[in-house]
Amino acid sequence: MQHKPNVPAPQRGQATDPLKVKAIADVLDVDRATVYREIKSGRLTAYRVGSGRGTLRVNPTVFEQYLADRGIPAMTS
Repeated sequence: MQHKPNVPAPQRGQATDPLKVKAIADVLDVDRATVYREIKSGRLTAYRVGSGRGTLRVNPTVFEQYLADRGIPAMTS
């Protein structure tokens, strides 16, 4: 899996929106199916929003930790 360097990190004190699967796939330069596999395996924590099956979202802080655990640098500014 190839990774884009310098993934933007949320600024301290800045309101952050939950991340969509597509946004995470774009940042990691992988297919959305790869992100879904990471979620299904429990390596990346997500939650559902909306009624019925809903759509998956990932907390930006959780995603930052996911990157850090894998040695993928996050941009600090």
